[in-house]
Amino acid sequence: MYLNQKRLQSVLDNAIDNKKIFGTSFCVKYKGDIWDGNSGNIDKDRQFFIASTSKLFTTAVILNLISQGKLGFNDKISNYLSQDIMNRLHVFKGIDHSGNLTITHLLAHTSGLSDYFLQKDENGNSIVSEITIGKDCYLPFEEIIRYSKSLDQLFAPGTKGKAYYSDTNYQLLGKIIENITGKNMSENYNELIIKPLNLNYTYLYTDINDQKPMTLYFKVKELHIPKAMTSFGPDGGVVSTSGETMTFLEAFFSGKLFPVNYIDGLKKWNKIFFPMQSGIGIHRFRLPWIFDPFRKIPDLIGHSGLSGALAFYSPERDLYITGTVNQTAYNDLSFRVLIKLIQKL
Repeated sequence: MYLNQKRLQSVLDNAIDNKKIFGTSFCVKYKGDIWDGNSGNIDKDRQFFIASTSKLFTTAVILNLISQGKLGFNDKISNYLSQDIMNRLHVFKGIDHSGNLTITHLLAHTSGLSDYFLQKDENGNSIVSEITIGKDCYLPFEEIIRYSKSLDQLFAPGTKGKAYYSDTNYQLLGKIIENITGKNMSENYNELIIKPLNLNYTYLYTDINDQKPMTLYFKVKELHIPKAMTSFGPDGGVVSTSGETMTFLEAFFSGKLFPVNYIDGLKKWNKIFFPMQSGIGIHRFRLPWIFDPFRKIPDLIGHSGLSGALAFYSPERDLYITGTVNQTAYNDLSFRVLIKLIQKL
């Protein structure tokens, strides 16, 4: 027995302050021993938005299609997208780089494409700033791409040492998946991931009347944005639980969804935002020496989301952690809980 359940539960209970964190749900698997806990206003098995952790689902589908020979890492995305999408998709310093964009560029955030969600326009406005003050709106794919084209692109695709986190990359990957398979993203997730793994509480959010997921928080207020959540799809629209995200995470890194030997090839790291690095379809959380001089927190690979959700794996420690703090305003809170959970192992 490796896990002290009381110590782990105390981390979740102590995290609740009803100012920033109103509920937590986490699952830990360490050397084969598993613990699933919750606190505050999130009940056991309550579903929540995993936000950009959804990108792991999209990555899994892409890697599966690659394993079937239906596309390749270095394929030009223009092979799979219509001309109206590709037209001036990436113009940087007057040069059109659209035709040079590859599948790897999108997966690794090395495309240099603008981020339709977080990036500010010339007036200083952004989609995220509108949504977090409660202005709910539906964003069709075509509108997302049009808006992305209107923003400043960041660098030429594949510029050495450059990465820029862009939700636009995964919107495009989702459209590529749909064009190759002839099925929507919900069907692709269901057929490759959800049904084979027997996930009963996990799905792509597509119905604005669906009230099963926990309402998100922005600071102390509840954030009702169902129209927006149905828009994010392949870059952030999955609903799950901490336990079922754990099942998915293990499958992702064990070869159940695509060949396990792909994993090492994904570990090509670029700085993206402190202390995160982007690989190809995955992220690495690595605390710098100054914050962890005795290396008590191992490198973790996986993904996280703006909703306060995360899913990470440490091969070094045989450790998996998934969960959420269900808070969109403070990006570090879920990682603070993650670190404290690891310290209690």
